[in-house]
Amino acid sequence: MMLKFLFWILLLGNAGLLAYQQGYFDALLPSGREPARMKQQLNADKLRLVPPPDPNQPPPAPPAAEQAPASPAEPAAPAMPAAPVTPVTPPAPPAPTAPAAPAAVAPVSTSAAATPKKKDIIACTEIGGFNPEDAKRFAAQLAPLALGDRVSQRPLQEVANHMVYIPPQADREGAEKKAGELRKLGIEDFFIIQDNSPLRWGISLGVFKHEEAARAHLAALGQKGVRTARIGQRTVTSSQVAFRLRDIDAETKSALDKIRTGFPKQEVRACEGA
Repeated sequence: MMLKFLFWILLLGNAGLLAYQQGYFDALLPSGREPARMKQQLNADKLRLVPPPDPNQPPPAPPAAEQAPASPAEPAAPAMPAAPVTPVTPPAPPAPTAPAAPAAVAPVSTSAAATPKKKDIIACTEIGGFNPEDAKRFAAQLAPLALGDRVSQRPLQEVANHMVYIPPQADREGAEKKAGELRKLGIEDFFIIQDNSPLRWGISLGVFKHEEAARAHLAALGQKGVRTARIGQRTVTSSQVAFRLRDIDAETKSALDKIRTGFPKQEVRACEGA
């Protein structure tokens, strides 16, 4: 009998425990288990999970503050009479101007800037003719320039038509006396005519191809005090010497011009057939 009693006690206890777990007693004794708690939630189907805030994103801006309730409107002030409005005429738009043409840019010559300027070189120039005595003096004054093979002489067989001269003197002594007077006037470029021509013992002051050159030389002599000189037409064949100078630079030409001042009747010309 005792065993049966225990059996029924255990069976009833298990049945009650099973009923409690199934929630048959929740109306009397709330258990707080998950099925009962889910049934007590309101609008459980509208719940959503909010992800945790991202530390790299800036915090959301706070909601705008509610506007304060408007204060009761104050009584409006009486309206002032409107002042007369003077219409303002808008200024006239400026007249359209034509766009300025772009300034022309001159082309830059690169060849002139890049190429250095060459020294002025005279390829060949010729001076003379000199009579034998003047040729020696001219050659002696050229020697300090050390021109070497850049200077040469060539003989001239020249017919002169205009000669500036002093008429023949009575004899050699008279010619030498007249020559002394010329030296006192500072004139050294002359020679005494000693051939058997009608002008023997006369003094030649220069022989020229052109009459204009002869007249210019006569005027220059007159300014120095020579009063008896004249121009005569004479056809003579004389042996004279011309000097040819090649590859003359500016510095040498300047020195050459200084030497030429002592030989004013000698002409300078470009070399022919050089």
